[in-house]
Amino acid sequence: MNGAARVEARQVPPPPIRLDGRELAGAVADVGVLVPIATALVVVNGLGATAVLLPAGLLCLLAAFAYRLPVPVQPLKAFGAIAIAQGLGADEVAAGALLMGVIFLVLGRTGLVDRAARIFPRAVVRGVQLTVGLLFLKVAWGLLHDAPTSFRDHAADPTALVILGIVVLAVAMAFRRRPVALALVGLALVVILTRAGGDLAFGPSSLALPDLDPATFWTALTVLVLPQVPLTFANSCIATSDAARTYFGEQASRVRPGRLASTLGLANLFSGAISGMPVCHGAGGLTAHRAFGARTAGAPLVLGVTLVILAVGLGAGLAAQLAAFPLPVLAGMLAAAGLLHIGLLRDLKGARDGAVALLVGAVGFQVNLAVAVALGLALWWLPAGVLRLRRLVIRPA
Repeated sequence: MNGAARVEARQVPPPPIRLDGRELAGAVADVGVLVPIATALVVVNGLGATAVLLPAGLLCLLAAFAYRLPVPVQPLKAFGAIAIAQGLGADEVAAGALLMGVIFLVLGRTGLVDRAARIFPRAVVRGVQLTVGLLFLKVAWGLLHDAPTSFRDHAADPTALVILGIVVLAVAMAFRRRPVALALVGLALVVILTRAGGDLAFGPSSLALPDLDPATFWTALTVLVLPQVPLTFANSCIATSDAARTYFGEQASRVRPGRLASTLGLANLFSGAISGMPVCHGAGGLTAHRAFGARTAGAPLVLGVTLVILAVGLGAGLAAQLAAFPLPVLAGMLAAAGLLHIGLLRDLKGARDGAVALLVGAVGFQVNLAVAVALGLALWWLPAGVLRLRRLVIRPA
């Protein structure tokens, strides 16, 4: 048997798509990341609801058929947080999405991402995942303790919100192997419809082409894109591929860093063209989908269809409805995903691996993920480089 035949013999096909209760629960397990950023971009930054949800929905559908596993779709977190905090307009957001699309499509199609991934040891990848898990916990706490004014719950007693969020977290963790996420989101939808009082608007919100010039691109590049690129490279491409391999073994052979870069690159080109929300994949989302029951592409398929229907069918009045989503449910589910993501560190072996992962996670959380990744790679590879240099120096003539 030749080498090609041996490789083909080892390949394991992805599981067939299921559409059962566990897949439905997994489909909504990651909305704690999607909904807050999407809502704030609509309410604070003036993006249209259809333009925000449609790219995410289409990327979910693309991911479902390209990977045949519960590969997630999330907003660009650092990008979105900066845009919201600085109140940047739709044009700057669109320019940033276009730049992200070009960068990652080129990196993915040329194979540069796959080659770069080979220098990332598991300890550094787990450190990136630790950073993401800690960020999830931080966002969850902020949603409850200092609720964004774009949500209707922002005027509620923070102590009461925190207590309810802890209850949701406890329920989500205790029953994570059952479709509890589906029940929690169902409860949230009841709250939303009750608050809406039947006042729903049908049809999509208006789509607008961005008004772009060199100054807009420069602002987007320096303020939004440069802080986001290291996070997307490390978390959306490398860490997502690693998490897929950890959870699904050889069934995740399609989930390669270069393919992930290509699919998120295509999605961001489309998002930027319609002044929409920049999107990516994410290891934290994969953990959330799997933890709440998803094992096939059924979860992203259901989520994608739902987002497309919401974008096209209810986009005109969705901004007000998103703001009514109960924060304890969002925060509790997000915190559960964060804790489960941090749990990925369990497979590290040895003090060196653990120390590097903890250092990368701490620096990424407190300082900057790009600095953390550079530091982790230096600590991992520098001893080997010094040893090789010593061998060259003392090699006998």
